Amino acid sequence: MPNSSLIRDLSRVVGRRWVLHEPEDLLVYEYDATIERGLPEAVVLPYNANQVSQVVRIARRHNAPVTARGAGTGLSGGAIPCDGGIVIVTSRMNRILEVDAGNRIAVVEPGVINQDITDAVAPHGLYFAPDPSSQKVCTIGGNVAENAGGPHCLRYGTTTNHVLGLEIVTPEGDLVWLGGKTADPPGYDLTGLVVGSEGTICIVTKVIVRLMDCPQSTVTLLAIFDEVDQASHAVSAIIGQGIVPAALEMMDRNTMRAVEEAVQAGYPPDAGAVLLIEVDGLEEETREQADSVRAVCEELGARELRIGFSAEDRERLWAGRKGALGALGRLAPSYYILDGVVPRSKLPAVLRGVYEACDSFGFQVANVFHAGDGNLHPNVMFDERVPGATQRVLDLGEVIMRLCVEAGGTITGEHGVGYEKRNYMSWIFSEDDLEVMAGVKLAFGATDLFNPGKIFPSSKGCGEVSSRMKAAIAKVGPDAYV
Repeated sequence: MPNSSLIRDLSRVVGRRWVLHEPEDLLVYEYDATIERGLPEAVVLPYNANQVSQVVRIARRHNAPVTARGAGTGLSGGAIPCDGGIVIVTSRMNRILEVDAGNRIAVVEPGVINQDITDAVAPHGLYFAPDPSSQKVCTIGGNVAENAGGPHCLRYGTTTNHVLGLEIVTPEGDLVWLGGKTADPPGYDLTGLVVGSEGTICIVTKVIVRLMDCPQSTVTLLAIFDEVDQASHAVSAIIGQGIVPAALEMMDRNTMRAVEEAVQAGYPPDAGAVLLIEVDGLEEETREQADSVRAVCEELGARELRIGFSAEDRERLWAGRKGALGALGRLAPSYYILDGVVPRSKLPAVLRGVYEACDSFGFQVANVFHAGDGNLHPNVMFDERVPGATQRVLDLGEVIMRLCVEAGGTITGEHGVGYEKRNYMSWIFSEDDLEVMAGVKLAFGATDLFNPGKIFPSSKGCGEVSSRMKAAIAKVGPDAYV
């Protein structure tokens, strides 16, 4: 049963309408885009930063866990309230507060949809570079929390490269500004520390984003290959030529089959893989790079190359990639999307290992991913209604993540660690490393009640203080939370 005193206190701050606590309302907030679940005690939808601050203070008084949530499109369980408590949803904080075209910045609230930033600044010849596949629905606050990427982050970097400043609410409920409207301020880069911290040390309430000039020219190429290995070798060869495309994406046969049924992109049914390559910049530069990319792909066995110069032609070439994840529902009722990174040169071997692992577990897999930076996204097809299927898929996911790490890669490129991959952190960080990270949480005044159960390895329940946090507290002393 919900804590009536807690509900009453929250309602005084944001209004009764914006506090949800009935079971049928809470069900909507028990999951994000992963397959994990966790039911909150209450959901609060504040309108501004001051209300977020007051909600955090109330949670602290009631010793209630706090989990921030944007649009719920996260893919690592970061927004799952795995220990119940309060979910603070920022979707009502959706205002673009300032556009400064001269200085190429904008100030936005965390509930602003990623695509809406580009739409708002497009009349000035500007855009916001990070472009997650969910950019039409995901929010900038979630992008900041997870350091989201996207197809065009190969050349332009992830969210952290496009955030200049942040207004945050600390675990004590204080409003603090980090960074500002100019690049490279003196002192510690606390803005960079917060980006990618997954809501474990603060809640972001305003974001100063860096905007970019729209490129003069853009060319998109679609290279069709008979085999995944051929396409994988082409990825390394293109980068080896000194060309860093704006985007370099790959889709395998299973993905293409689903996409073809959904959007009729014209992929040959017997093709093994396609590369979608985009170059941009000055017109002379893009034409020259497009010719070089074409030559590399032909040399490595591409059976067909399609090229788009106009916006309409490029949109047609991108249609399959942009519709890929939605189309996978044609292959199975459920899918589990993974997020691992490997060196580009290891793509052929790791992809072979992924297919072999999925075969051994008896699951079909569809690969669609950011090949240029080695960011793999195997999508494991299954039916969660089949008893035991979900656990077997999670076990398979661990095997695939091991393949990435053993190849010299890591466990996430853009989806974050969250709840899903927290126990994999010890594969790539030592006990001392993790203890230092826990110490950073303490420096912000964050206990394990602030987005509990995320990032840090633990065999304990979500609400129990992790061993790393206990060690960090022991070093700092009894005033660690003050």
